[in-house]
Amino acid sequence: MRKYLEEEMIAENIRGKVRYGCTRYVGMDDCHIFEVCIDDKQIKRFSWETVNSYFIEQGYSENVSPVGVREYWDGFWDTMKKYPMSMRTEYTDDEFCNALEKYRNNDIQNSIISDDPIVRMFAVLDRRIGKRTIEKLNVSKQPEWLQIFYELRKNS
Repeated sequence: MRKYLEEEMIAENIRGKVRYGCTRYVGMDDCHIFEVCIDDKQIKRFSWETVNSYFIEQGYSENVSPVGVREYWDGFWDTMKKYPMSMRTEYTDDEFCNALEKYRNNDIQNSIISDDPIVRMFAVLDRRIGKRTIEKLNVSKQPEWLQIFYELRKNS
């Protein structure tokens, strides 16, 4: 998948700047940590822990100062139901994988205007989307993390 995203589908002018990573730790029950870096600087991370930490930091979780693993994860699924993707800026590894599947199976014109910000990220970096198309899009309405990818394409 990395070769597909970093070499085959990426815009020529940013090839070599964007790197995708995937880490799986023993005992994580098939959970992964995906990351996207620009020039070796991590821009976005996708994992269950990233989302749960976001819930705690934003005060969405009932456990504002969790002690121990059990308390850290207590109430996570209820909070996930309350705050779907459209209401947050952190996403799970499953959401990353689902977005990648949508991106790969949809027309690029649909991907660039997708409701899913991760799908839009893949589309912005795609070689089939030109700078003029990106310049026409309203970047200010994008999440801050995603604006970085729009700026990369505009300025490269």
